[in-house]
Amino acid sequence: MDSENNESGVCGCCGPLRPRYKRLVDNIFPEDPKDGLSKSDMEKLTFYAVSAPEKLDRIGAYLAERLSRDVVRHRYGNVVIAMEALDQLLMACHSQSIKPFVESFLHMVAKLLESREPDLQVLGTNSFVKFANIEEDTPSYHRRYDFFVSQFSAMCHSTHEDVDTRTRIRVAGIKGLQGVVRKTVNDELQAIIWEPQHMDKLIPSMLFNMQDSDDLDRAGHPSTPSVSDQDGEENPATLAESCFRELLGRAAYGNMNNAVRPVLVHLDNHHLWEPNEFAVSCFRIIMYSIQAQHSHHVIQQVLGHLDTHNKNTPRVRAGIVQVLLETVAIAAKGSVGPTVLEVFNTLLKHLRMSVDFELGESSRRNSSSSVSSGRSKESEERIVQNAIIQTIGFFGGNLPDYQRAEVMMFIMGKVPVYGTPCHTLDTVKIGHQGTKRIQTMLLSSLIMVTSGFKSKSMAAALPPPFLDPLFSISLMEDSELRQLVLEILHNIIDRHDNRAKLRGIRIIPNVAALKIKREKISKQDVAFMKKHGQQLYRHIYLGCKEDDNVHKNFELLFTTLAILTIELANEDVVVDLIRLSIALQDMALANEENMSMSIRCGVMALVAAYLNFLSQMIANPSFCQHVSKVIELRNMDAPYLLPEHIFRDKCILPECLDKEERALYFQTVDMAECLAGPGYNAERLSIPYVPQVTVLYTVGKILHRCKQTSQDRLTRRKSFVDTVSLQVDILSNSLPDKSQLAEEITFETLKKAIDTSGLEEQERERRRQVMEKFQKAPFEELAAHCESKANMLHERLAHIFELTIRPPPSPSGVVSVSSGHAQHQSVPVYEMKFPDLCVY
Repeated sequence: MDSENNESGVCGCCGPLRPRYKRLVDNIFPEDPKDGLSKSDMEKLTFYAVSAPEKLDRIGAYLAERLSRDVVRHRYGNVVIAMEALDQLLMACHSQSIKPFVESFLHMVAKLLESREPDLQVLGTNSFVKFANIEEDTPSYHRRYDFFVSQFSAMCHSTHEDVDTRTRIRVAGIKGLQGVVRKTVNDELQAIIWEPQHMDKLIPSMLFNMQDSDDLDRAGHPSTPSVSDQDGEENPATLAESCFRELLGRAAYGNMNNAVRPVLVHLDNHHLWEPNEFAVSCFRIIMYSIQAQHSHHVIQQVLGHLDTHNKNTPRVRAGIVQVLLETVAIAAKGSVGPTVLEVFNTLLKHLRMSVDFELGESSRRNSSSSVSSGRSKESEERIVQNAIIQTIGFFGGNLPDYQRAEVMMFIMGKVPVYGTPCHTLDTVKIGHQGTKRIQTMLLSSLIMVTSGFKSKSMAAALPPPFLDPLFSISLMEDSELRQLVLEILHNIIDRHDNRAKLRGIRIIPNVAALKIKREKISKQDVAFMKKHGQQLYRHIYLGCKEDDNVHKNFELLFTTLAILTIELANEDVVVDLIRLSIALQDMALANEENMSMSIRCGVMALVAAYLNFLSQMIANPSFCQHVSKVIELRNMDAPYLLPEHIFRDKCILPECLDKEERALYFQTVDMAECLAGPGYNAERLSIPYVPQVTVLYTVGKILHRCKQTSQDRLTRRKSFVDTVSLQVDILSNSLPDKSQLAEEITFETLKKAIDTSGLEEQERERRRQVMEKFQKAPFEELAAHCESKANMLHERLAHIFELTIRPPPSPSGVVSVSSGHAQHQSVPVYEMKFPDLCVY
């Protein structure tokens, strides 16, 4: 035993006097390294190490000394034997004394990794991987793996000339990183591995190999290894992806940002946002590997990266948005936390910026000669906008219904509407063209969000804060916007997916063959129609008479009427829809709006198609007979009043519509007789439908026209004399007559003023008549009575807006046009005529 403690004495040169552990270590090395490790001697060494664990550190130190000497002397056979012996000792010993032995082992692995020989690097990596798979009984307080992270990362980027050797080194590097991950991520004492300086080496090394395989084979998918690979573990891309998934799967809540940020930096450095197939593949792996509750961290990282690149090229921004689409599409199926509104806020902000860039490019293109480059940039911005809209729609469409309703309200609040305040998007700078572009894109995203939306109650699906601005847009003088609004209504109202069966405006010969699905209308929907039905009818009525309607507008209007009949129509609603149809027919015949003949015939065809559908839905034989008779007569004498003919490209239009040919039109009296029975209040058909035009609609239309023609008005200014005379007329009409003011005051006048008994009786009688009228008169009559009073308000508003768009009066002169030349006429101030209220 004394000789063992005195290792450096004279007995170092004498074999029999050498320490026993040295003799046992020496015996495992054969004379010829090709013979390999001596199994019997290795068993003796293992038995000795297990019996005397306090000798493990010395055994390890001596093996490390021999290995270092053999590496320097290029005795690689002995190096292999030494590493094999170390591996077996590691697997056999699990005592407390193994800690010092591990240090010697890691020192030997580091020696092998530092060598330039690929075989030694692979050998050292394999030993480290075996060590990483060993579960230690106690944690290590002082062990660090910084060197191994750096060295394995360098091996992952090997550029060896020989392809096979380069692949071996890269595979070994990835396995080594995987070993580091397995050894450290579950050890709280090794949390330092998640720090940025380590993640900046680990993550790019894995992505580099995944990307390199994708570059070699563009036809394959980077996240889906080829079936033809004989050994998936020897494929760097497959192994790197496996290690990448394992690392992300072990990431805790506080480590997600450090794990995702290097991915974004790598994609930036290697310009992988355009094209972005690899970026999309990476984030698919990330979203499917991490825990579901951490998804919002990834979304926030991508949103922040999009903000960082807000001034980059359109294709880079589009690539980032498409990656965001993939992440939110996966996250929407699980938990996304408080990130929902943040996603929409950021996307809408970038949508606005993209519109600004597009309009800026368009204006610069118009002022310069580089037309082709301007158009290409403009089209690239459209790619960004379409990607944003697709992301908004797809994200909203995958949310649960209760969250989807909130998202619908949120997007609707962002849509700029004329006549209503819009604080979220400033539409002054982008003008009418930019505002329309934003309206179109946001409504398109609403179509995607509402697709497949099923609500048990219409009141919950169409609350007033959503319905009012939506209908305001539906009355704009733009056929495309009206089409989008109708499609949104179809998605919400059609809860039984009947739209596909009703596609295309036509005379349906047999509605029963369509097998339309419907249920009995609920009490909640009955209350909704009582409250908002007139609003729906009004916007259908006003939407039909727009002069820019095309075939698609009439198709969507027909589908709207049909879906209302299927989903929300009871007996009262059916009568209202018939009254609406007759009002549309009368509007086309009277033509008080000076509509074109094609629009008038289109309205007639719409009424015919809908009444044919309605008559078969309510299954009233006499009603069906009347509608069929009118349609047959039109087929023979007026085919231009049917949808199959009027919407053809070459349809011969009449010069006028003859009101006297009553047989060609649907008659109210005949339809009232058909419905005269239990269930329907046919008497209401005799009351003509009068749409209630709201003040908001009037103001919106005026503002819309003001914005559209603001440039034209500068060339059509009226004279100051006309403005002043109009002001004088308005004010003079509002003032009482002076003869009435100068009434003579007499005794009889004072007596009448004191005696108020007669006036009180007259006031009571007037109140009684008013109460009786509002209690007994039908609603339509009251609406018509109020409509006449509202017209005066609309006229006053029109006068006010007309005054506000004119130039301010100037006594220095006005411009008048005579013989095509502008002449300035000076009007002295003392000759101007002012109203009495303006003179003091």
